[in-house]
Amino acid sequence: MESAGQGLLSDAMTDVPVESAASARSGAAEGLSLAEEEELRSELAKVEEEIGTLRQVLAAKERHCGELKRKLGLTPLDGLKQNLSRSWHDVQVSNAYVKTSEKLGEWNDKVTQSDLYLSASSTLEDWNEKLTQSEAYKKTQETLSQAGQKTSAALSNVGSVISRKLGDMRNSATFKSFEDRVGTIKSRVVGSRENSTDCLHSPSGAGGKPPEDNAPF
Repeated sequence: MESAGQGLLSDAMTDVPVESAASARSGAAEGLSLAEEEELRSELAKVEEEIGTLRQVLAAKERHCGELKRKLGLTPLDGLKQNLSRSWHDVQVSNAYVKTSEKLGEWNDKVTQSDLYLSASSTLEDWNEKLTQSEAYKKTQETLSQAGQKTSAALSNVGSVISRKLGDMRNSATFKSFEDRVGTIKSRVVGSRENSTDCLHSPSGAGGKPPEDNAPF
């Protein structure tokens, strides 16, 4: 039984195709010799190493740039403004922008010089002239001017009347009597306060003499 099993296993293994090193290579390396492939792989490793070095240098430069901006007091917003200005300048000097501006200028010239545009402009000017010279327009302007003058005169009259009324009120007998009463009340209040202050600071008793101390020794 063992010999039979080993015979079957050996037959199965001989049926499995053994891939060679050349068939295991990638499709991109087909048609290259081993020496050429090794040379390309060596060059690829060097390029990748140079890329890593450049990335480190770029990171160091960016850090140094950030420190300089911080010392100068430049904020990220200032950097954004500079980038936007630079981008807009690049757009303005680009061929697409220049060609578009030229095309728009040509279209503008064609539109403004067309018969339809000239006719429309002339018609609008005629309507404007007729409107400003019409009787309705002139009457409206006169009415608005008169209304403004009347409003100013009315406000001035109101101010004069109020000032006159206040002057008459202050000169009236009732207002003067009220002022006298207010002055009298104020005088009484001030006098009572002064008397109260004098009583608090003066010694008590008749004749201003201090009270006798009759307590036995």
